[in-house]
Amino acid sequence: MRKIVLAAAAAGAALTLAACSETAETAGDAADAVAADTEANMEAAGEAMEGAADATTEAAGDAMEATGEAMEGTADAAAETAEAAVEGEAAE
Repeated sequence: MRKIVLAAAAAGAALTLAACSETAETAGDAADAVAADTEANMEAAGEAMEGAADATTEAAGDAMEATGEAMEGTADAAAETAEAAVEGEAAE
């Protein structure tokens, strides 16, 4: 009777170890898949950040150019106004 119980316990232990071994292998595969997904997501995020940085730099350059043109136009208008004022004083 003891041998039968002992054999059943040994078989149960062997099945448990086999199941745990398979679970560990499956867990390892899942960890590898998660690592690959994480790497792909990081690369995609890096590319998106690079694209956003390029767009921001280009927009800033355009804004600076527009501001420079506006300032130049304002300076020209101020110079013309000053010149007209001087000419007006000279005529008086």
